[in-house]
Amino acid sequence: MKTRGAVIRSTPGRFEVVELDLDAPRRGEITVQMVASGLCHSDDHVAKGDHAVGVYPICGGHEGAGIVVEVGPETTGFTEGDHVIFSFVAGCGRCRWCAKGMQNLCDRGAAIMTGSRPDDPTSFRLSLDGAPVAQTCGLSTFSEYTTVSTDSAVKVDKDLPLETLCLLGCGVGTGWGAAVNSAQVYPGQTVIVMGVGGIGINAVQGAAHAGAAHILAVDPIEFKRDSALKFGATQAFSTMEEATEVARSLTNGQGADAAIVTVGVTTGDHIAQAFSAIRKAGVCVVTGLGKMTDVGIPISPMELTLYQKRLQGSLFGASAPSADIPWLVDLYTAGKLELDGLVTTTYTLDEVAQGFDDMHAGRNLRGVIVF
Repeated sequence: MKTRGAVIRSTPGRFEVVELDLDAPRRGEITVQMVASGLCHSDDHVAKGDHAVGVYPICGGHEGAGIVVEVGPETTGFTEGDHVIFSFVAGCGRCRWCAKGMQNLCDRGAAIMTGSRPDDPTSFRLSLDGAPVAQTCGLSTFSEYTTVSTDSAVKVDKDLPLETLCLLGCGVGTGWGAAVNSAQVYPGQTVIVMGVGGIGINAVQGAAHAGAAHILAVDPIEFKRDSALKFGATQAFSTMEEATEVARSLTNGQGADAAIVTVGVTTGDHIAQAFSAIRKAGVCVVTGLGKMTDVGIPISPMELTLYQKRLQGSLFGASAPSADIPWLVDLYTAGKLELDGLVTTTYTLDEVAQGFDDMHAGRNLRGVIVF
């Protein structure tokens, strides 16, 4: 079938909407009509060339939700009309990591940016004028229709708003889980969240849900600082220096129990600042991304060892999407998780490039494409 999708032809580049050819679903696949897709900084990393991909052009988008319109042969568990949220990391359910409940580290992730079907590097679900088009994370939610593996889809009730639930496919789970799963925040703690965009705002929510007494949000943009206070932050600052000083004043000079780095373009210096802000035996959680070629974090090995600090990476908030996405849906329906207020601006597919311009300008917590 034909579909319109936003692609990057080469990097650095800018998303443009073109007409694509889309494969019918094979065994273990479904074709989905997209309802909504979040605009995440990870897609901008692809556009900027920070992250290498296997094939260009690549059709963007990895945070989305839609309605199943076709089910592949001999494919169980899904029927036409099902509403689904995508997980940007597929879960096979069989590898070592899935078996241990670490679905976010599924071995399927090795093919996340190859753009092809994970079991066949020569097979692509999308094409343009007969040439292969890569799928971002095996999804390409910046397309009116997409064909994906059932390992990447989680069913939800049909009466729920996919325009906001689409955010559970990346940003919400990544930020929330960074606080709840990776930092293991518990009641009474002091937490710094560094960067309050689409990920950080949900780290704020997660820390608040876990019962942190002091949640210090850091962002140079006033709109985001003000938003953080509405989502559970107790104080907001424009610099890490200010937040670190306050954290120490609240903890008898010790420092924050946890610092969560969710900066859009994360550098070693950001991580070092957060690391220096935590107490002895504290944890610095890093979920922000930067250039793949950048190396080096200027922290003291003495401080790491003698203060017994922990530096913790966090992919998708260390969550198990097939279990945690329904859990977050339940929290949302119970009024314990705010999603609607995360959507600052909605865009059409043709406005995708404008959406990323607005993201760079700091105008949105999350921009969402509505189809």
